[in-house]
Amino acid sequence: MIPSELVDSFGRIHDYLRISVTDRCNLRCVYCMPADGMEFEPAENILSFHEITEVVRVLAEMGVKKVRLTGGEPLVRKGLEELIESVAGIPGIEDIALTTNGIFLAKKAKKLKEAGLKRINISLDTLRPERFSLITRGGDVNRVLDSIAACQQVGIQPIKLNVVLMKGINDDEIADFLRLTIDGALQVRFIEYMPIGHNDTRWKQSYLPLSTVLDRCKEMDWKVAETHDGRGNGPAQTFRIAGAKGSFGLIHPVSEHFCETCNRLRLTADGNIKPCLYWSDEFNVRKCIGDDEAVRQLFFKALSIKPQNHEMALALAGESQSHVPTVRRMSQIGG
Repeated sequence: MIPSELVDSFGRIHDYLRISVTDRCNLRCVYCMPADGMEFEPAENILSFHEITEVVRVLAEMGVKKVRLTGGEPLVRKGLEELIESVAGIPGIEDIALTTNGIFLAKKAKKLKEAGLKRINISLDTLRPERFSLITRGGDVNRVLDSIAACQQVGIQPIKLNVVLMKGINDDEIADFLRLTIDGALQVRFIEYMPIGHNDTRWKQSYLPLSTVLDRCKEMDWKVAETHDGRGNGPAQTFRIAGAKGSFGLIHPVSEHFCETCNRLRLTADGNIKPCLYWSDEFNVRKCIGDDEAVRQLFFKALSIKPQNHEMALALAGESQSHVPTVRRMSQIGG
């Protein structure tokens, strides 16, 4: 009997698909791209909106309920609202989210919501203009802040701010980010620096465990309680400062991996299924589109080799790993 659900060999049910719609980006963040830039995929290698929709349609029949669009920067792809509208119309899809750097978002927020966007994550690693320009290699933080306001105005909720915490770079702003949750209905999510696409150990110089965030709360004499705001929609362990309107989350894939509850598959912009963010295994689905059974079987094949965990902690400790880490940068995978 052919299975109908996306279940791996460890019994994890996969109902969440992250789709990179482009490997291109208007920024060059230090943890995402090398300083000398990237060689982008030619346009003909990138999945069309129709191809993406066809893959989602097949997976929705297999239990996928949640879709997140990523990049690169997804809003450099023209007409993204058309893809959102198409995916939103697929029976079984209950939730569509977007991860963006926010530079182009302010002018697009209303159209995206009208098309069916439910939730949004905005990357924001610093609140300081000069530092933002350094981290992103040229970005303007005020455009991101305007986009947050635009999303609030059109009623997109929740709004989550993704902060990659980096030792000696932005760890002195932890309290500033936490204050955003006190007066505003935002969720700030601190993310550990991950060794994605790095063929050296320099990433360790910037790595900082997220226990630092809770230590900062103690220093500020803020009373903090764990909540369950984010469970089910992601890997964050969430907390709220007493009396705060918003909350904050800790995503610590390196120090405390969350692989045992992983429900995610990834589809890269050039049509590769990635069963795990960190490992190099990929299966190109593009040749199967138009043959629903072939698409199903390829996803089953991808799940059949999905390992129990990603072993990033071993990379931090300098120990050997059981699989081969990806050489793709985060912008090429979609995070």
